[in-house]
Amino acid sequence: MMLNENMLQQLLQKLPVLRQEIKKVIVGQETVLDEVLVAMLAGGHCLLEGVPGLAKTLLVRTLAQALDLPFRRIQFTPDLMPTDIIGTEVLEEDHATGKRFFKFNKGPLFANIILADEINRTPPKTQSALLEAMQEFEVTYAGQTYPLDRPFFILATQNPIEQSGTYPLPEAQLDRFLLYIRIGYPGEQEETAILAGTTGTGKANIQPVLNATDIIQLQQLVREVAIDPELIGYVSRLVRATRPLTTTIEAVKELVRWGAGPRAGQALILTAKAFALLNGRFAVNMEDIRTMALPVLRHRVLMSFKAEAEGVQPDDVTNILLKNITRTATSIA
Repeated sequence: MMLNENMLQQLLQKLPVLRQEIKKVIVGQETVLDEVLVAMLAGGHCLLEGVPGLAKTLLVRTLAQALDLPFRRIQFTPDLMPTDIIGTEVLEEDHATGKRFFKFNKGPLFANIILADEINRTPPKTQSALLEAMQEFEVTYAGQTYPLDRPFFILATQNPIEQSGTYPLPEAQLDRFLLYIRIGYPGEQEETAILAGTTGTGKANIQPVLNATDIIQLQQLVREVAIDPELIGYVSRLVRATRPLTTTIEAVKELVRWGAGPRAGQALILTAKAFALLNGRFAVNMEDIRTMALPVLRHRVLMSFKAEAEGVQPDDVTNILLKNITRTATSIA
């Protein structure tokens, strides 16, 4: 990476400034904010889940304001069509020659930051319109491929408590989200600060901190963060331990129907690197991996019917694995 020491330090110093700009609007939610920034630095997408009124959409909008990038919001509804997202061809006429031709009009997906609001309110046919964009960073329409500008970052939101009129995301699409982030209720002091700050006349002024070049350089820098081969082995054992056929953990055999694939290991290492860089370090430690394990694995581990009946969540299984699998290769076959 062609950055001298001075340029590197200037770039890294923008990360805490970015945090502070977002905190002008978002009170508390430190873990959620860190996880969103990690997903951005790692070059992936994230799914935010929380009950109404927890500022999911506000968080994404504020992040977009703090980044000097084109932003689009797509409100997902039951009648939304794929062409409403990716665009469509329209028939036009050349006034000089009178010749007619089809022209592709790009949809709202052609931006750097996409807010897919309430993504589970639209049918799978429309949800699947995002698959190619999320994985290949391009869109194909009528046999023609259109590349998306980089960086490209999708933040999707969904409400966990509403069932009527919603369509759960299929596992294949869930796996394309780098992180599955859950937003909880604020603490008492935080909620008091929210009430005081949002019911008056004051309005925060968010200044852009990072541009497209900065983010691309940071994403390249993330991949240069060092990780010990022993920690890579630990990630491999952790992911393999989620699979009933290869695990030695009895709880997994009883409670898990389908474990995480290799993409989970890639995501865990990459997000651990991003988390280390976000905290000013150039080497991954064990705590980075343990911190990112929950949002990386919670949508990649399918629970059995028994687990669902007993109310056991993927996070419960991940916590069991984190307690039982050690850094050295002694606890898993």
